[in-house]
Amino acid sequence: MHRFLRAIGFSNINSRKDMDKLIGIIMDQPKLVKKADTENDSTYTEITKEFAPHTGITLRGDYDKLGFFHLDHYFPYCESTVITSHIDTTINKRVDTNAFTGMCDDLRLGISLIFYLQNAIDYMKLHCQDNIPQRAKLSLSGLSLQGCILLGIDQTEAAKEKHNYDVLMRSHLIAKARNGDQEAIDNLTIDEIDLSSRINKRIKHEDLYSIVETTFIPYGSESDNYSIIGTILKSQSFVNPYTNEEIYQLLIDCNDIILNVSINKLDLVGEPAADRRFKGTIWMQGHADFPQI
Repeated sequence: MHRFLRAIGFSNINSRKDMDKLIGIIMDQPKLVKKADTENDSTYTEITKEFAPHTGITLRGDYDKLGFFHLDHYFPYCESTVITSHIDTTINKRVDTNAFTGMCDDLRLGISLIFYLQNAIDYMKLHCQDNIPQRAKLSLSGLSLQGCILLGIDQTEAAKEKHNYDVLMRSHLIAKARNGDQEAIDNLTIDEIDLSSRINKRIKHEDLYSIVETTFIPYGSESDNYSIIGTILKSQSFVNPYTNEEIYQLLIDCNDIILNVSINKLDLVGEPAADRRFKGTIWMQGHADFPQI
């Protein structure tokens, strides 16, 4: 069973029989069906059903010449309601199945961001060669199995403006450093040393989470899993009509990256609200809208 099913309200799927029943519901009552012809005379298909707004399960497989559907794999998803960035994105096919992983270098993070591609059929229709960057509108989201709510950090307008300016300047320095600008590399190094020094002084008298406002850190052995702390911009709750489990959908600002996160109420400690913070681990997903699609 896919372990992130509980993030969309299916914590009661414990056996193959339960999963087969759920797959039957999706096949009988799909919201969306996408198809792409493949080289071996079969039709690769995505069958999607929502169980809450912007949240559901997608089946992937192919129809043979006789019209029988052969399931390849399935995954729960949470769609983002906002465009996170417009950036060069590289797509690579996974070895074991017809699933794809996306990667982009976001200057706001300073690291390569890796995510599971939600709209694989759209990408397959382009017949693009993998591992070639292409400009795309990227919408990021995540599914979480554990999280807690932290208090927000109260900032003045002047402090917010300074933060936005610092983020912009750091992005410019990172862009220059990647092009080999030695002065930019030296400035980033000095900034990191200065930041480390200030943290070491403050940590003696302040709580860690009053110093660290947001984080975005790779988590575990899976390349598309992250540990995050982000400010909640919007919080909504929905009930899965098939299980009556309540799930939260959180719009989160994490290091100036906006993403949607879905989590089961059973797995969240605390009450989410705007301006509070979410701390947890997520499976990162993304919808890449290429110009040709």
